[in-house]
This record gives sequence, structure tokens and C-alpha cells, in this order.
Amino acid sequence: MTEASEHDGATPERHPAVAGHDGTEGRRHPPGGPAAPGGRGGQGGPAAQGGPGGQAVPRVRLVDVAREAGLSKTTVSAALNGTGRLSPEVREKARETARRMGYRPNATARQLRAGRARLIGYVVGELADTPWTFLESPYFARLTGATAATALARGYAVVLLPAGSLQSEWAALPLDAVVVADPVADDRIVEDLLAARIPVFSDRSVEGRPGAHWVDVDAVAAVGQTLDHFHAQGARRPVLVVPDSSTRFHREVTEAHRAWCAAHGVPERTVRAAEPGNGPVIRAVETALTSGPDRPDALLLVAEASPPLVLDAARRHGYAVPGDLLLVCVSEDETALHTEPPVTTLSLRPDAVAEAGIAHLVAVLERGLRETDGALVPVRLDVRASSVRPGP
Repeated sequence: MTEASEHDGATPERHPAVAGHDGTEGRRHPPGGPAAPGGRGGQGGPAAQGGPGGQAVPRVRLVDVAREAGLSKTTVSAALNGTGRLSPEVREKARETARRMGYRPNATARQLRAGRARLIGYVVGELADTPWTFLESPYFARLTGATAATALARGYAVVLLPAGSLQSEWAALPLDAVVVADPVADDRIVEDLLAARIPVFSDRSVEGRPGAHWVDVDAVAAVGQTLDHFHAQGARRPVLVVPDSSTRFHREVTEAHRAWCAAHGVPERTVRAAEPGNGPVIRAVETALTSGPDRPDALLLVAEASPPLVLDAARRHGYAVPGDLLLVCVSEDETALHTEPPVTTLSLRPDAVAEAGIAHLVAVLERGLRETDGALVPVRLDVRASSVRPGP
């Protein structure tokens, strides 16, 4: 395919372009009259939206940008693609002219040339019963935003799909791959995507499956690091609050907590939050603080909830934090920094997960990476006053 077809991809015009009043080749006026003032080169105004009767104005071509900038088409192409040996001034001139004229590469031509639509599906598997609520979660909001931004920087757009998506909802979309964040056990969408030969990028639950690739966080290290921190601060009765979820991460957290408690000779105390959301999770926290023969002296909250609400729940039941209760929340909620006391958080580093996942995805799609080894992203424990015993 020639350079012109790669960038323009337009069907050849049936009529020659009409010379503009400044002597340059302009766009052909739509039937019914000339383009409105300010519309030259695809800028704003009615001409940019279409001619009389809603007829579309021909799109700006690479050759139009080159002529306007006084550069060759090859130079403009190199500037827009970030290639070639061009001075910063020439590259900026070409890009600014293209931006001002409203030029954009022809997506259809690029898709035909590359064999890809550059579209990535994105679905959060954990919240299938409430498919669009994941953006209310600070973690999933950060993960989704970071995935979209990282993918766009690599030239891919993200298409949001509802959790629990059926094949009929995505089968007609030209998806190059799909990111399935935190799939539940036996997630149907994972099975359907792999059956359709669409690459799946997910957590370690898909490890070893043909066409599937993974990036995950180190849940075992996360639990061990947090419980070791509690232990060093003198806590001997920790309690864990987790979602009632079948995702790999939450299963690993529960198993790691059980193993740590057995190894350190402390009772295993776990409470499950029946549903996601502040209300159900706070109720689970209250159960953890009020049930059992002995009051807990440390709380690891893995189910997401607002840190200020967690502190309020502890105080309502007679706990001083950190005097009576050490507190760590698995959270990306920035309010944890501004509470009294500031709350220690265990970050699952969604930005790093997105970076690693998209880098792996691009390597598979563009470089033909065949190996299925994934990447394990370390977590980060940000220790603040809520988990540090006050001095004498």
C-alpha cells in the first residue's frame, strides 16, 4: 500500500479540487454554495460540519496539510508518525498545521494495512451483577483510567464492556484483544473470547491457557507484609475483612491469611462482606469488631470502603485508632491521607498493573510474542499513623 493510501485512504474524488482564492488547492465546495468563512482546511464553522442538506464535506487529506504547511507529503507523514530526521521546528509546523486543519489519518486504511482495528475491549469480571458500578470503586476507576490512557499512548482505544457480557454484545466489534480485570471463577466471557480466538489479558487465573496472558499483583506478599507489620506493632488478634468473591486475588488473600495465622500461632478471624459498596462493607467491619470472644487489636480491610467511614465505625464501637485497633485498608482512596489519624493503605498499584498489561498486550499484538509468562506486580504498603502504636 502506498504512503498516500495509508494516510488518506479516501476514495478518489470524482471532481478535481478547486483552487482557493490564495492560489492553493482548496477543498471542493459542497453543492449549494462555497464553504462558510473560517472553514478552509477543515476548521470550525458550518463547513466543517457538512454542507447544506447535511452533505458531508470531504475530509482533509495529507496532501492538503503538506500544501498548507509548504512541506512535502513525505515530510508531513514523517512528522505525524514521529519518524524521520526532522528538525523540531519542521515537525512542530507539520503537526500544528494538521491540528488546525482538522486532519486525521484514515482509520480504515490503517486497519487494512495493519490487519488490526486498534480497539481493546475492557471488562471488570467481578461485578457482573451490577455491571456499570465498577467506576464507583477507587481501585477500578484508577485501573480503568490508567489502562485507557496507557493504551491510547500506544495507539489503541479502549471499549468498555459490561461485566457479564454475552457474546452477542461484543461479537460484531472488531476487537484486537480484551482485558478482563478480576474475572470470577469460570467466567463465561473468558471462555467465549478464547473460543473466538480473541487474545485475553487478565490475572493469573488464565495462566497456561492458549491465547491468554496475565498480569497480577502479589497477593501473598501483600498479606504477609501487612500482618508482619501488625505483629511488629504488638498486635496478636488481627481480623481480616474480605469480599464474598471468587476472584483469584481474594481467594489468595484468604489462603495467605490462614497460612500466616497458623505459622504465627494466632487465631484466624475472617469476616466476609456479602456485597460491594460502603454499606455492606461497613456492616462487615462492625461484625468483625463486635463478634468473637476477644476484641480484635488489628483490622486488615481488603473489601473496599471509604477510610473515613471505617474510622467512624471503629469509634462507634469504642475503639481508639491506633491505641486500641491498628487499621490497614486495601485502598486507592486519597481520603486516607486526610483523616485523623491518616489511614495506612495497601496499594495494589493499578497504574503499574495497567502499564505492565498494555506493554505485554502490545508485544503480543505487534511483535508476535508467543510465550505465556506473565508479570507479577509488587504491592505497596504506605504506613501511616492508623497502624503505628503510639509511644509511651
